[in-house]
Amino acid sequence: MKEVRALIENTWIDKKKNKELYTKVRKELTKFQKFFREQLGWTVINNERIVKIEKIPAHAQSYMGITEFTERRDYCLFCAVLTFLEDKEEEEQFLLSELVDVLELQLKGVIDVDWTSFTQRKSLVRVLQFCEDRRLIEAYERVNSNRVNSGGSPIGSPIGQEILYENTGLSRYMAVNFSYSISEFTSWRDFEERQADESGGDRKYDRMNRVYRQLVAAPALYWSQPDDPDSLYVKKQRQWIQKNVRDYLGGQFHIHKNAAFLVMEEEEPFGERHPREGMLPEVVLMLCRMIRKNIETGQWKVRQDGCILLSREEFQRELSSCHNKYKAGWSKEYREMEDGKLFTIVTAYMKDWMMIDEWDQEIVVYPGAGKIIGDYPADFRTKEKINE
Repeated sequence: MKEVRALIENTWIDKKKNKELYTKVRKELTKFQKFFREQLGWTVINNERIVKIEKIPAHAQSYMGITEFTERRDYCLFCAVLTFLEDKEEEEQFLLSELVDVLELQLKGVIDVDWTSFTQRKSLVRVLQFCEDRRLIEAYERVNSNRVNSGGSPIGSPIGQEILYENTGLSRYMAVNFSYSISEFTSWRDFEERQADESGGDRKYDRMNRVYRQLVAAPALYWSQPDDPDSLYVKKQRQWIQKNVRDYLGGQFHIHKNAAFLVMEEEEPFGERHPREGMLPEVVLMLCRMIRKNIETGQWKVRQDGCILLSREEFQRELSSCHNKYKAGWSKEYREMEDGKLFTIVTAYMKDWMMIDEWDQEIVVYPGAGKIIGDYPADFRTKEKINE
């Protein structure tokens, strides 16, 4: 179970970086690789350097991606770095200035590259740090350079120093290897449509892979109609899904009228989780409690698909009411936060966890918003006053 979780949590298990875990995973791989290949439809890469699962989600979500990256430019630079490394032999060394020159040529006509821009230099730093962290490249040594500009920095080095890197060869495993060309793809929808075609018309495996991928790689699985194919599969195969979840991942499989969830045990969580330690998850737990109460009292009407449709103003009022009711238990930052900023932070978090979505000027509240709620002790306001 721990080995399965490690493969899901990590980009890959690198022998050089974590030999003990790499050895354990390879030793146990035969016990669970069928689960990855059949239930999830994910490719298993197993060689003398890494063990990796190519984790393709059922549906693209806004929170999916490289968390270290903050701008679209970061991804453009990263793809250009991968292309650069493809032309390098394993253990071949290169200077940062060489990489920088090639990046400018590769990205010409795609994005504007200007290393005098602080934000662009920061983008490059983020990409290089990510590459080093995943050991796509290794900094071999810092190099003294006689080629300096008027500011005292080496020419061609936007981060202010020359570095000699070594290509580890792991970059070849970074991108997913597709069995078809994606050169004409213009949207994430193209990947989903082609993935469905790749199932060869076998609807059974297509549904199974889609359901398991959504449960493992996303916070929730939703459906709007009772005859939805995913809904029918979940209800028919619920015992097998529960068994596989228990055997390979731990936790429980929960089914509701319009949703299904993989709920991990509190003492054995893994990956990103909600709630976690922090003020923002706590704020969301309080808001979710109020949302559930509004549903139970009939104040908010639930649609046939299990969702609630609110205007932005209605949602904002509920959040403000939550602020006023529970702020005594919040940190100083959140107690004093302006309504507009609180709205932005809370809605972004809830969208990432598939609790809500925004459609134009409306907020769609999904069943997941009422799944996990929180509350403070009845005397928390009294305790807060004593502490003050």
